[in-house]
Amino acid sequence: MSDPSCLFCAIVTGTTPAAVVLETDDVVGFLDVRPVFKGHVLVVPREHVVTLPELPETLIVPLFSAAQRVADAITSGLGAQGTFVAMNNVVSQSVPHLHVHVVPRTKGDGLRGFFWPRTKYADGEAQTYAATIREALA
Repeated sequence: MSDPSCLFCAIVTGTTPAAVVLETDDVVGFLDVRPVFKGHVLVVPREHVVTLPELPETLIVPLFSAAQRVADAITSGLGAQGTFVAMNNVVSQSVPHLHVHVVPRTKGDGLRGFFWPRTKYADGEAQTYAATIREALA
Protein backbone atom coordinates (compact mmCIF):
# COMPACT_ATOMS: atom_id res chain seq x y z
CA MET A 1 0.00 0.00 0.00
CA SER A 2 1.38 3.43 -0.86
CA ASP A 3 0.99 6.84 0.73
CA PRO A 4 0.04 9.50 -1.85
CA SER A 5 1.90 12.19 0.13
CA CYS A 6 5.16 10.19 0.26
CA LEU A 7 7.96 11.09 -2.16
CA PHE A 8 9.38 7.55 -2.16
CA CYS A 9 5.94 6.03 -2.82
CA ALA A 10 5.68 8.38 -5.81
CA ILE A 11 9.06 7.12 -7.05
CA VAL A 12 7.99 3.49 -6.51
CA THR A 13 4.79 4.00 -8.52
CA GLY A 14 6.58 5.95 -11.25
CA THR A 15 4.69 9.19 -10.56
CA THR A 16 7.95 10.96 -9.69
CA PRO A 17 10.97 10.28 -11.87
CA ALA A 18 14.15 8.84 -10.37
CA ALA A 19 17.34 7.17 -11.57
CA VAL A 20 16.17 3.63 -10.78
CA VAL A 21 18.88 0.96 -10.56
CA LEU A 22 16.90 -2.01 -9.24
CA GLU A 23 13.27 -3.12 -9.29
CA THR A 24 11.81 -6.30 -7.84
CA ASP A 25 8.28 -7.23 -6.81
CA ASP A 26 9.00 -5.95 -3.27
CA VAL A 27 11.79 -3.38 -3.53
CA VAL A 28 13.03 -0.44 -5.59
CA GLY A 29 16.56 1.00 -5.57
CA PHE A 30 17.34 4.46 -6.96
CA LEU A 31 20.08 7.07 -6.78
CA ASP A 32 19.89 9.53 -3.89
CA VAL A 33 19.43 13.05 -5.31
CA ARG A 34 21.76 14.39 -2.58
CA PRO A 35 24.43 11.69 -2.52
CA VAL A 36 27.19 11.42 0.05
CA PHE A 37 29.25 10.18 -2.93
CA LYS A 38 28.14 9.66 -6.54
CA GLY A 39 26.51 6.25 -6.87
CA HIS A 40 24.77 6.51 -3.44
CA VAL A 41 21.64 4.34 -3.73
CA LEU A 42 18.49 4.24 -1.61
CA VAL A 43 16.78 0.85 -1.40
CA VAL A 44 13.13 1.05 -0.35
CA PRO A 45 10.27 -1.40 0.10
CA ARG A 46 7.44 -0.82 -2.39
CA GLU A 47 5.03 -0.96 0.52
CA HIS A 48 4.87 2.27 2.53
CA VAL A 49 6.65 1.48 5.78
CA VAL A 50 8.08 4.28 7.93
CA THR A 51 10.56 2.57 10.27
CA LEU A 52 12.42 -0.72 10.59
CA PRO A 53 10.28 -1.96 13.53
CA GLU A 54 7.22 -1.60 11.26
CA LEU A 55 8.74 -3.60 8.39
CA PRO A 56 6.71 -6.80 7.87
CA GLU A 57 8.78 -9.92 8.41
CA THR A 58 8.05 -11.01 4.83
CA LEU A 59 9.94 -7.95 3.52
CA ILE A 60 13.09 -8.28 5.64
CA VAL A 61 14.85 -10.71 3.30
CA PRO A 62 13.80 -8.95 0.07
CA LEU A 63 14.93 -5.53 1.39
CA PHE A 64 18.29 -6.63 2.74
CA SER A 65 18.98 -9.00 -0.16
CA ALA A 66 18.45 -6.05 -2.50
CA ALA A 67 20.78 -3.88 -0.40
CA GLN A 68 23.37 -6.66 -0.57
CA ARG A 69 23.03 -6.88 -4.37
CA VAL A 70 23.36 -3.11 -4.71
CA ALA A 71 26.46 -3.08 -2.48
CA ASP A 72 28.03 -5.74 -4.71
CA ALA A 73 27.09 -3.81 -7.86
CA ILE A 74 28.58 -0.59 -6.49
CA THR A 75 31.92 -2.27 -5.86
CA SER A 76 32.02 -4.24 -9.11
CA GLY A 77 30.36 -1.64 -11.33
CA LEU A 78 31.75 1.61 -9.98
CA GLY A 79 35.07 0.28 -8.75
CA ALA A 80 34.39 1.35 -5.16
CA GLN A 81 36.54 -0.45 -2.61
CA GLY A 82 33.55 -0.99 -0.35
CA THR A 83 30.27 0.46 0.81
CA PHE A 84 28.74 2.09 3.85
CA VAL A 85 25.24 0.71 4.50
CA ALA A 86 22.99 2.62 6.90
CA MET A 87 19.39 3.25 7.89
CA ASN A 88 17.84 6.01 9.99
CA ASN A 89 14.61 5.57 11.93
CA VAL A 90 12.73 8.82 12.63
CA VAL A 91 15.78 10.90 13.69
CA SER A 92 17.60 12.15 10.55
CA GLN A 93 15.06 10.34 8.36
CA SER A 94 14.35 13.11 5.84
CA VAL A 95 11.66 11.09 4.03
CA PRO A 96 9.33 9.09 6.29
CA HIS A 97 9.58 5.90 4.21
CA LEU A 98 12.02 3.20 5.28
CA HIS A 99 15.17 3.27 3.16
CA VAL A 100 18.58 1.67 3.22
CA HIS A 101 21.49 3.88 2.15
CA VAL A 102 24.19 2.09 0.16
CA VAL A 103 27.09 4.51 -0.23
CA PRO A 104 30.22 3.82 -2.30
CA ARG A 105 33.46 4.05 -0.31
CA THR A 106 37.10 4.30 -1.30
CA LYS A 107 40.15 4.65 0.92
CA GLY A 108 40.86 8.34 1.50
CA ASP A 109 37.37 9.50 0.46
CA GLY A 110 37.20 11.75 3.54
CA LEU A 111 34.36 9.98 5.30
CA ARG A 112 35.52 9.02 8.78
CA GLY A 113 33.64 6.17 10.43
CA PHE A 114 30.11 7.13 11.29
CA PHE A 115 28.67 10.60 10.70
CA TRP A 116 28.42 11.47 14.40
CA PRO A 117 30.78 11.82 17.36
CA ARG A 118 31.49 8.77 19.50
CA THR A 119 31.17 8.49 23.27
CA LYS A 120 32.29 6.10 26.02
CA TYR A 121 30.47 4.21 28.77
CA ALA A 122 31.28 4.99 32.39
CA ASP A 123 32.37 2.03 34.55
CA GLY A 124 29.46 -0.42 34.80
CA GLU A 125 27.23 1.63 32.52
CA ALA A 126 27.50 -0.74 29.53
CA GLN A 127 26.12 -3.60 31.61
CA THR A 128 23.13 -1.44 32.65
CA TYR A 129 22.36 -0.52 29.05
CA ALA A 130 22.76 -4.14 27.94
CA ALA A 131 20.40 -5.34 30.68
CA THR A 132 17.77 -2.75 29.73
CA ILE A 133 17.91 -3.77 26.08
CA ARG A 134 17.77 -7.50 26.96
CA GLU A 135 14.65 -6.83 29.06
CA ALA A 136 13.02 -4.95 26.16
CA LEU A 137 13.83 -7.88 23.85
CA ALA A 138 12.26 -10.45 26.18
